Amino acid sequence: MPTQEESVGVVCALYIAGSFSLSDKGIVCNHCFFRIFVGESNGAILMEQKKILYIAQEITPYLDETPLGAFARFLPQIVQEGGDDVRVFMPKFGTINERRHQLHEVIRLSGINIIVNDTDCQLIIKVASVPQTRIQVYFIDNKEFFQRKSQFGIEEKYGNDTVERSVFFFRGVFEAIKKLRWIPDVVHCMGWFSALAPIYLQTLYKDDPDIGKAKVVYSPFDTEVTGEFSDKLFEVLAFDNLKDDLVAPLQGAFDPDALRRMAIAYSDGVVMPAEEIAEWHSLAYAQQLGKPILAYPGLLKENAGAYREFYNSLLQ
Repeated sequence: MPTQEESVGVVCALYIAGSFSLSDKGIVCNHCFFRIFVGESNGAILMEQKKILYIAQEITPYLDETPLGAFARFLPQIVQEGGDDVRVFMPKFGTINERRHQLHEVIRLSGINIIVNDTDCQLIIKVASVPQTRIQVYFIDNKEFFQRKSQFGIEEKYGNDTVERSVFFFRGVFEAIKKLRWIPDVVHCMGWFSALAPIYLQTLYKDDPDIGKAKVVYSPFDTEVTGEFSDKLFEVLAFDNLKDDLVAPLQGAFDPDALRRMAIAYSDGVVMPAEEIAEWHSLAYAQQLGKPILAYPGLLKENAGAYREFYNSLLQ
């Protein structure tokens, strides 16, 4: 990595030669409009700005703090502060206090109907700002799926519909992104509840002009608190024509380990979210498949470059 003096020297020489021009958003190449940021992280030339979409089942401070919630809270912040453009989505579970966290509905994004297992489900989208940051979190809501007394508990009124809730969640994210006309370069999914998103991105949405070209990254949490899927998983997937060899990574199972295998198999890269992961099945499976893996860099501001470089390596 070049020093700050070497980086600035290269840019200055090119600027004097007329190859680059200055703008309020950085230094822009006059030939290809590639944008360069000179930042403080390592005093080096940083990457072109990318759009990163984060999908997580929980984010601090909206639910009780967990390792997953903290990872999903701080990673988007340091990546955004490092120079990328980010969007963050999570479910609007009934346990979230809307008044305390100042959630409000985004009318222009709400009202879409999403078909899950042959049932029309209305999408409601809300938004709130994470205190003391520039991060906005979008919440996927639905009266039947998410306005309940627990995150993943099975209620007698609805039966075990966890699969449908999961599919509605991430498909709601995809539809919201399309309506925002914000095209991500990378979609980073976290946790078991979003573990089916990669297969949908790589199959049903692969030709979509808004999100079909995005690279998919997954972060498994082998120690997370999970809910309970049922064998209805295969029925829901089959309704979307996802069956046979396409669901082979599940190995006929529907437990959290099987879901993580599915996510890793359909991801372009894997970011490990903790240091002590030597015994995690997810790590071994990702290594077995030869997936690009980013070992946990940390969640400090100076760690942002490692995540951004990993994202960029997948886009080469």
